Amino acid sequence: MRDDSRRGGPTGGRRVDVQALARTIDDDVIPRLALRHRQEAAPAEPNPRAPAARSGEALPGEREVRAYTKLVLDGADAQAASMLDALRARGCPVETIFLHLLQPAARLLGELWCDDRIDFAQCTLAVGRMQRVMRELSQAFAAECEPAARAHRALFVQASGEQHGFGLSMLAEFFRRAGWDVVGAVGGAAGEAAERVRREWIDVVGFSVGSEVQLDRLRSAIAGVRAASQNPRVVVMLGGPLFVERPELLAACGADGGAVDANQALLQAARLVAERNASH
Repeated sequence: MRDDSRRGGPTGGRRVDVQALARTIDDDVIPRLALRHRQEAAPAEPNPRAPAARSGEALPGEREVRAYTKLVLDGADAQAASMLDALRARGCPVETIFLHLLQPAARLLGELWCDDRIDFAQCTLAVGRMQRVMRELSQAFAAECEPAARAHRALFVQASGEQHGFGLSMLAEFFRRAGWDVVGAVGGAAGEAAERVRREWIDVVGFSVGSEVQLDRLRSAIAGVRAASQNPRVVVMLGGPLFVERPELLAACGADGGAVDANQALLQAARLVAERNASH
């Protein structure tokens, strides 16, 4: 495993966060988020508005994830696009492609980088290519479900110093499709979150963090959000590989929870908001 303490250069000595909700919902789907210990984790509750799989649909497997990851690393855009077209032709909805191909591919890129099998530039370019693909599929993704009335607002924040926000971007896609008003997301500064919740009503604040070096700042940012929020019942969620590996850090940082993917994040965020509103 790559030793983060010895790294300099463009990474700034911090681990790259290339996890997708979305290991939302996240991460993301950043929202999302009540992460249980792995051994206690129950299967994700199905999204009631998600498209039904066609008969005979086969989920992308590890072989396809590795093949797709190699294509985006090599910059083979045409071949990568053909692979996605083939998946959709055999009945895979865009949600399946997001959660079972792009998200694990992003995670694999992070593992390859941490193991020194690819360099920072390769990782960054590959994640950028997948960001572009996700944007291109965004309209089709939204069209897979009936539009919902916007009811809640989520603020997603990328910790300062984090280099990639693929998971946060995916998380935002899932929340928007479910009818949430999403603000912030990639590029949002953690230090600005308190000012944002002071000015606007926010139901859920989701932070994406990829390295332990950010934890002290994160605790301070969460405390600032709770002290400043217009909404006294604001829900704070955390996302990123760190919290999947060490879920005990969620409570230690002052968060209400986290989730392993974007769908779980979305469901957990809705549940937590509903529970807090019902109790008042």
